[in-house]
Amino acid sequence: MPSDQGAQTGIILTTALATFVTGWLFGVFTTRGYLISPGLAEERRRFHRDPVESDESDVDEDDTLLDHAPNWANGVQADRRQGLRVGAGAAAAAPGIVDNGEECKLVLVVRTDLGMTKGKIAAQCSHATLACFKALSRAAPDSPQRKVLSRWEKLGQAKIAVQVKGQDEMLELRRRARALGLTAEVIQDAGRTQIEAGSMTVLGVGPAPKSLVDQVTGHLKLL
Repeated sequence: MPSDQGAQTGIILTTALATFVTGWLFGVFTTRGYLISPGLAEERRRFHRDPVESDESDVDEDDTLLDHAPNWANGVQADRRQGLRVGAGAAAAAPGIVDNGEECKLVLVVRTDLGMTKGKIAAQCSHATLACFKALSRAAPDSPQRKVLSRWEKLGQAKIAVQVKGQDEMLELRRRARALGLTAEVIQDAGRTQIEAGSMTVLGVGPAPKSLVDQVTGHLKLL
C-alpha cells in the first residue's frame, strides 16, 4: 500500500514538472515568434522597428513644455505666440451648433502625405482631441457648445479618424468647419522626431452633432 501511494505521488510530481516545462517552452517559443504565422511575425518585426512615439516627453530637458502640443498651462495667447495653434478656436462664437439631442462625434483629419508612423499619428491625434476639448470647454456653462461637449463625454466620446493628402485640403476643411460654427483645431509639429518643424499634421473637427460634422468631413475616407 505505501508503495502504491509513493508511485502515485511520483506520477503526480512528474506530470506537474512536465506540464511546467512544456508551458515554459511554449511561452518562450511564442514570444520569439517561432510558433506564429510568417505574416504575423513580419508585422511584429515592423512594429519593433517603428520609432516609439511614446518616448517623447511632455517636458524637455530644461523643464520647458515641448511645442508639438498646445501649452495648456500658459493659455491660448501663449500657444499662439509660440506657434502651437493655427488660428483661434471657434467655440466662443459657434452659431451653427444647436443642442438638439443628436449624437455627437469628433473627427480627426490626418495628413497622409507626411509619412507619419502609426505612433506619430496617434500622438498628433491625441493633441488634436485635447485641443478641441479645451476650445469647447471655454464656452459658457449654459451654452449649446458646453451641452454638446457634455453629451459627447457621457455617450462614449466618439472619435473618427479620416485622411487627406495635403495641407491645402486640410485648411479648406477648417475653413468650412468654422463657417458652420464648428470647433476646428489644427496641430503643428515641432519637428523633433520625424517631420519638418511647423508641419500641420492633424485637424480636429468637433465634437459636434453628426449632421453638422458630416457636412465638412463626410466625404473623406477612413484612415
